[in-house]
Amino acid sequence: MQRVMIGRRIERILRTASMALVLAGAARAEAARSVAPQCVGGPTRQEALAGLGERGEMILASGDRAVLDGIRWPVEDDGAARAWMLDHRHRTLTLVPRGEIDRWGRMHVDAAVSDEAIDLAGGLIEEGLAYADAGERDTLCRPALLTLESGARAAARGLWRAGVREGRDGAALREATGRFIVAQGRVVNVGERPARTYLDFAKRGEDGLTVTVSKRTWRRLRERGLNMAALRGRIVRVRGIVEAWRGPTLDIASADMIEVLDEERTLRR
Repeated sequence: MQRVMIGRRIERILRTASMALVLAGAARAEAARSVAPQCVGGPTRQEALAGLGERGEMILASGDRAVLDGIRWPVEDDGAARAWMLDHRHRTLTLVPRGEIDRWGRMHVDAAVSDEAIDLAGGLIEEGLAYADAGERDTLCRPALLTLESGARAAARGLWRAGVREGRDGAALREATGRFIVAQGRVVNVGERPARTYLDFAKRGEDGLTVTVSKRTWRRLRERGLNMAALRGRIVRVRGIVEAWRGPTLDIASADMIEVLDEERTLRR
């Protein structure tokens, strides 16, 4: 029994230490590479969480409002996420603002509980209580959040108990119209057009997902080596809000929101 308690204590210490490195690691990454304007960190500040508004909006003791950068708040069932966040209410937070104030007057921030170095965004995702998402930005400022998410998904924690949507299940995808989803499947066709590129997860005449990619985002994917030939036939994971346009459609604004999966599986063998 004593060994079990010691083991759990060591596990908690290691987890706290790893969380402490998250924000520091992001700062080091900024110094080592060119950072997208929306990811540039502002001056660190100390704050406290006074409450939560809709969709995880943080109401700070100073009166300012903020949202955690790099996550998608679960709109349909957010009770567990709210409870997790409110457990840290009134505690001192270290905030690192990212980019400009958004159109709703909110800061996008990285945030950690100062005395325990608990990373709020990373903690939510690790517990399966939120998704990693670039939102309206064209870059996910902390790509390591996707790695944390993979652990929660593999363990079927929280939101991941329902699994990932199947890209060929058009009927189920249409039922999610207007909602944020994560879906995966094999890309059976890639159609490159002057303004947009289309990734089809089902053959012509079948009912499945179509992903639309803007010209700018497609250019970034090509810079990463993901052109038509490289994506056709590959298993990929995508995320975004489902729209109804002939069939279920996702519009991808960030190249970071398309993950090639069969490449990962090959590396794990």
